[in-house]
Amino acid sequence: MKPHMKYGTIKKLVSTSVVITILGGLYLVALAKHETRAAFREQPVTLTVGCNQKFQKYNLQVGDSYTSPYVTQQTGQTIRLAGYSEQDIRAIQRGCNIIDDTLGQDAKLDIERWNSKRYIRGKQTSCDHCHQGIGDKQNEKGERLVGSLSMAASWSNGGDTYDRFTGLLLPFELRQMQCFINSSNGYKPNIADDIIRDITAYSRFLSGALGLKYHTRYAEQGIDEVSVSMTEKRGDDYVRGAALFKQKCAKCHGKDGRGTVVNGRVIFPAVAGPDSFNKQSRNYFRFVSTILPGFICRNMPLGQEGSLKSQECRDIAFYISNLPRPAGDREGPVTAAWQQMMMFAMPKLIAFFNPETTSAQINNLDNSQNSSPK
Repeated sequence: MKPHMKYGTIKKLVSTSVVITILGGLYLVALAKHETRAAFREQPVTLTVGCNQKFQKYNLQVGDSYTSPYVTQQTGQTIRLAGYSEQDIRAIQRGCNIIDDTLGQDAKLDIERWNSKRYIRGKQTSCDHCHQGIGDKQNEKGERLVGSLSMAASWSNGGDTYDRFTGLLLPFELRQMQCFINSSNGYKPNIADDIIRDITAYSRFLSGALGLKYHTRYAEQGIDEVSVSMTEKRGDDYVRGAALFKQKCAKCHGKDGRGTVVNGRVIFPAVAGPDSFNKQSRNYFRFVSTILPGFICRNMPLGQEGSLKSQECRDIAFYISNLPRPAGDREGPVTAAWQQMMMFAMPKLIAFFNPETTSAQINNLDNSQNSSPK
């Protein structure tokens, strides 16, 4: 063998060995992390305050059978269901924590929410912002509320549910994926991922605790939508919406809709900007014009729920959806780049050319855009 050929062979062997070593090292790291997470799933779950109260109310515990105190209280009947093992209960508890504290603001260890945080781009998202009451919103009498996005009712409807927006039959798991992709402006989890299993386990438990029947449609599933036919047909108006937002919404969600974060904790979530839902979400008025108005009418403003008229809710939703936000998963690179410029560059340019704006205010704008929950 000639010297230059021998050198070439050795070089290829070395390069191949380096690549194999790097890939093998990455595989071993991934394997070690998987083992750590698998072991963590066998540990007792540290509950959020809300989840702890929820499970005390519904008397979740290990046993061969389960009897819901809620059903007994509301109907006077005692219904026995299949019980839960320790493994079942841990999955249910983790699912509740994800709904209540998706990004782990209350988690002591990063590993507690590792699987939910990795699928979300924004820094303010929590499932409980939409699925209020930790997926089980009730009034003071314990009555389930119409159009409250109940996780229990969504599970109970079950099976392959027709989705009028996509024209597809979607099981409960795929509907969760839509939330992560669009409403959370994130990434699609694998259908067998821990996060899907845990949320499903929690939703299934809620369904049993509330005495709901499988394959049954309940009024609390989804949103009590507000269509044009429910208004005086004055047309959806940006100017009216802006005035109403300033009067009814800005105190909590911020004058630019980017939420309120205090000491790294999300107090009120963003409805615009990089931490909000994207343009492919069903909350986006131009994509679906009935859902966000319905949510606003049913749930906002806090403490004054139901005080807004249908047209006012549509005006606010129309205004909110005209504020800058991330492009949807079906948008092209030009639209995505434009939305990025509108979210990040435009506010700074407006502040810079405003003679009343100080440099300190511009710096505060930068900090507010880069702030994240700890």
